[in-house]
Amino acid sequence: MREIMAILPEAIRAILTALPSAVKEHLEEIRLRQNQPLEVRFGQQSSYVTQAGQLTSTASKGWIFSADQAVKLLSQVSQHSLYALEEELKRGYITVMGGHRIGIAGKVVLEKGDVKGIRDITSFNIRIAREKKGAAQKVMPYLFEGGNVLSTLVISPPQCGKTTLLRDMARSLSYGSEWSSSRKVGIVDERSELAGCLEGVPQRDVGPRTDVLDACPKAAGMMMLIRSMSPDVLIVDEVGRAEDGDAVWEAIHAGVAVICSAHGADLNEVARRPMLGNLVRHGVFSRYIVLSRTKGVGTIQAIYDRSMKPLEKEKVAWSS
Repeated sequence: MREIMAILPEAIRAILTALPSAVKEHLEEIRLRQNQPLEVRFGQQSSYVTQAGQLTSTASKGWIFSADQAVKLLSQVSQHSLYALEEELKRGYITVMGGHRIGIAGKVVLEKGDVKGIRDITSFNIRIAREKKGAAQKVMPYLFEGGNVLSTLVISPPQCGKTTLLRDMARSLSYGSEWSSSRKVGIVDERSELAGCLEGVPQRDVGPRTDVLDACPKAAGMMMLIRSMSPDVLIVDEVGRAEDGDAVWEAIHAGVAVICSAHGADLNEVARRPMLGNLVRHGVFSRYIVLSRTKGVGTIQAIYDRSMKPLEKEKVAWSS
């Protein structure tokens, strides 16, 4: 929370500091909407927060986020220069130190039908990025075959831990483990969430043999890393565009394993999408890992092989 507290106006910081320790330890989102009560999400619960830092289910008792506070927050997040965030504002979120993401909403500005930016910003969703070393331990044994790293697609609904899992996969592959020797890892971190870079230096532990392209589009970044850094494994978050699929194909044909993620409830849903479905049908990925929140964030719901056949639960480490 240190990085988050540093960018918050004093009034909001004081309220969050007064939250119960159990809430702060599991805090996932801080939602601020102009003229509406402060809301927090922790575990699988959501609650409004009073000025004294107490939780309440009654909206009228919650501390109201004012227009003045919205201006202060945006000023501190942008370090008093909205122009410097022009590109991020087009995407609807801002990434801050530590890899935390702040989603924004307000009046969209269009230019020839395309989103140019967002102004009159009135809603903020601060999503807390957490580093959980060991998150990938249960799945790592299933990412290797004949000494080679298997290309893998992690499928997950929002807020189920896919970024945390990818980050720990990168760390484990880079350091080496009981399952594999150390590998050269390349991360294309388009949203600055995986490595949480500050001035190009990862603030998260992604391993000693990992090279990061921060704030770089995935498709271009994958090709850049292959040409310049000769990685053994490429790791990218949230593929979905046609150019992402082309880059995955190019990387695999170049002999580089790709580990990436995609939004989805299950493998069948992902397989119905044009780009991802094409990759699935052609057996590009040798492993599919599906996450959920059924037993908390990061629950490994299922693991499938290249032919979309589920691995037998009694033979894998992720069974309960």
